[in-house]
Amino acid sequence: MTGRTAWLQPKSARARIVAWVLPLVLGSLAIVTVTTWLLMIRSADNRMRESLRTEIAEFTTLTEAGVDPATGAPFASVTDVLRVVITYNLARPNEKFLGYVDGAFALQSRQQAPIRLSEDAAFTTLVGSTTQPTEGGYDSAAGEVFYLAVPVALDGDPTPAVVVAAYFADQERQPADDVAALMLLVGAGASVVAAIGAWIVAGRILKPIKNIADTATAITDSNLSRRITHEGSGSRTDEIGILVDSINAMLGRLEAGSAAQRRFLDDAGHELRTPITIVRGHLDVLDASDPDDVRDTVTLVDDELERMNRLVADLLLLMRAEQTSFVKPTDVDVDELTRTIFDKVHRLADRDWVLETTAPVRARLDEQRMTQAVVALAENATHHTEPGDRIGIGSQLSDNDIRFWVTDTGTGIADADRARIFDRFARGRDGTRRSEGAGLGLSIVTAIARAHGGRVGVGSALGHGSTFTITVPVTAGKDQ
Repeated sequence: MTGRTAWLQPKSARARIVAWVLPLVLGSLAIVTVTTWLLMIRSADNRMRESLRTEIAEFTTLTEAGVDPATGAPFASVTDVLRVVITYNLARPNEKFLGYVDGAFALQSRQQAPIRLSEDAAFTTLVGSTTQPTEGGYDSAAGEVFYLAVPVALDGDPTPAVVVAAYFADQERQPADDVAALMLLVGAGASVVAAIGAWIVAGRILKPIKNIADTATAITDSNLSRRITHEGSGSRTDEIGILVDSINAMLGRLEAGSAAQRRFLDDAGHELRTPITIVRGHLDVLDASDPDDVRDTVTLVDDELERMNRLVADLLLLMRAEQTSFVKPTDVDVDELTRTIFDKVHRLADRDWVLETTAPVRARLDEQRMTQAVVALAENATHHTEPGDRIGIGSQLSDNDIRFWVTDTGTGIADADRARIFDRFARGRDGTRRSEGAGLGLSIVTAIARAHGGRVGVGSALGHGSTFTITVPVTAGKDQ
């Protein structure tokens, strides 16, 4: 599009809707008008031709006996025949009867006509000397003329004569032209009304869109609570209503995600600030001349730095969990995977480790991530059990899902903590021992399960142990 014509293009959606509707309305009206006009013209032409044939048939009936109906005596000449024919047939509007004798005009009907065909030499030449019935059209000064010329013969008078019935076609078609002009005039008015109506309707339809834009403009990083109303959107089940609901749902997810991100950053800052405070506090009171104090402080600083390193690694892992490449599923033997995991965890602590059962099936899993998740659950179990307590590990195929579990006979989890412990930086309040981690272990397990298209569940009771279960589809991560 060139710069010369770009300014002609409507800028707003409302104007574009009108710009589309108006040509459609005009095109429809043009089609209807032209079709109606053509049909009326065709009907008028057919009516004129049929009328000409009827008139000539009446001429023939009137003169075939060779007797003048006015006197009852035989016709004396062809001129008398033409006079009777033209006198006894009343010409209709735009119709004309003419008689020619020996190639020259002789007489005509009294009906008014746009022009005098009797004075048209070309028309006289065309029809005045015809020797057989002839039907055709002629371009006169008043427009097209339909005619039917029939020779007239009389016994006893050898003079050639012709009777002509003619219609001024353009004048007969005038009603069709008038109707078409009226339709165009009405169509122009209807187009204006349609344009105004389209402008109003488009405004009502697009009002929710403007509301969406205004709301989106009003939303800021610090205020995601605004929602789009359904005012002017019609039914909540129409396209605009569905769009409004979808955007409101998206805004809800963004608000929840933003709130979760803020909580995460606050918690992460708090968790990272603690070891920094501890290190700074001990360095502030460090007695550089006391070797024992220096050694103890270095040990404490190293321990806190290791805890910070682990926390940062866990945070980076949770960030990578949001990416599609977090898991790389391959075809895995679940039985072998379960036994391998058990071999890795049964030396984590002095517990009664039991391999309960394994699933003899192959599945699409990320072997390393699944090992990481089950090992994290096993390590979590060691923090809430005592030496000699039982910790069981197993896997099972159930309804096209693979279930990995870690069960223990430890302290258990209170009902109020079951959902909360999967949150980042969360820890149970009722355990007898406290984990040295940052409370990200179960969040990582949850992220791994979700990346496989699965979930994590827990069943527990205080004083009776806990069972953590990872459930993933047999084809987990197949399309990732």
